[in-house]
Amino acid sequence: MAIPRFFVSFTKILVGFCLLCIVHKDFMVAGFEEVRVEHDTNERLTNGSITTAGTGEDGRSELCGTDLSFLGPPYGNMSTAKMVCSPIWNTFVLRYHQREDNVMTIILSAVYTTGWVGIGFSRNGMMLGSSAMVGWFNRKGHARIKQYYLQGAHASQVIPDKGELPLNGIPPVVSLHGAMIYLAFQAKFEHRLGQQPILLAFGTRYPTGFHHLTKHDDKTAVWFDFSQASVLNIDTSQRKNHGILGLMAWGLILPAGAIVPRYLKHKDPLWYYLHAVIQFLGFILGLASVLLGIQLYQSMNADIPAHRGIGIFVLVLSILQVMAFFLRPNKDSKYRRYWNWYHLWFGRMALFFGSLNIVLGIQYAGAGDDWKIGYGFLLAITLLVVIVLETFSCLRRRRDKSNLPSNFQMNTI
Repeated sequence: MAIPRFFVSFTKILVGFCLLCIVHKDFMVAGFEEVRVEHDTNERLTNGSITTAGTGEDGRSELCGTDLSFLGPPYGNMSTAKMVCSPIWNTFVLRYHQREDNVMTIILSAVYTTGWVGIGFSRNGMMLGSSAMVGWFNRKGHARIKQYYLQGAHASQVIPDKGELPLNGIPPVVSLHGAMIYLAFQAKFEHRLGQQPILLAFGTRYPTGFHHLTKHDDKTAVWFDFSQASVLNIDTSQRKNHGILGLMAWGLILPAGAIVPRYLKHKDPLWYYLHAVIQFLGFILGLASVLLGIQLYQSMNADIPAHRGIGIFVLVLSILQVMAFFLRPNKDSKYRRYWNWYHLWFGRMALFFGSLNIVLGIQYAGAGDDWKIGYGFLLAITLLVVIVLETFSCLRRRRDKSNLPSNFQMNTI
């Protein structure tokens, strides 16, 4: 069947327009927004939130001028003049001092009522594979501070007394002073810290038996420049948009487009146009997801080679499928058989690796149960639709076969 000229022209215009929209600078929201610790108001620290953009010099002095002698040596012996102090998120204030031998003293403070407070160090801004220092006071008022290894998003995967923070021999300390909790520890790093992804979180419920952490009430991830005392806020909405676009493209639209030619070929040429339009829409969304992923990789320096590599591979397969649309031979061409084989199996490969990459992305991002349930729901719906359509297809073939005359014979080919 020849492809109508108007359809090919319309498709080319649609693809070109969408590509222009995607690469336009207004579509790509900046991944980070630098926030210098320069303030111009006198907002006091309360049980609510205090942002780094509204503290003022007087307010900053109030936050950072606290005498730390109550922490005891060596943390209480350090002069506040030597320590860099920066409000970093909500009521969290970060103090630190980095020596020439790369030993860093870190003191984190925050408003505290119950539960726990933690600070984590990440390689790529994500929870998975990070290490964190967490402090709290239990119901009996006993102080507790431990290092945790964040192996996964579930509470059972947050492992106490494990981690990769290079703590030295100085014991960490957690203390209450007024309405604030203070976590203090020292670590000797291999090199001086510059820009470093940091995770911050708190929970209002106490850790359970064997020091297992309860679920956080709130969390954030920031890139903190220890050389400039500046915060680069990670735009978590960009990661979410990357995941949503990928999920819509490879979890919903492209599988739906692949179902059309298998079960609607008796509706010719409707099935063909539906298949082409749906797959082009899925391709555009998948391409947008890849472009956002590339920007996230460049801005966050995320070390996720498997997810990134599979994403690029799937994009190449998708581009080959788009090229195949424009190079589709006529039905009577001797190459049509090979084209059908190529189009079918490359499409199946793209769908398989696209689905695999969704699972890897959810796992690496520590996205939580909501994303897993959502993708599981899409898979279940897709499987149910396939089962229903396959059943109707079998019934239709049996009905057509039963309607043939008794003396009808099929010619052998």
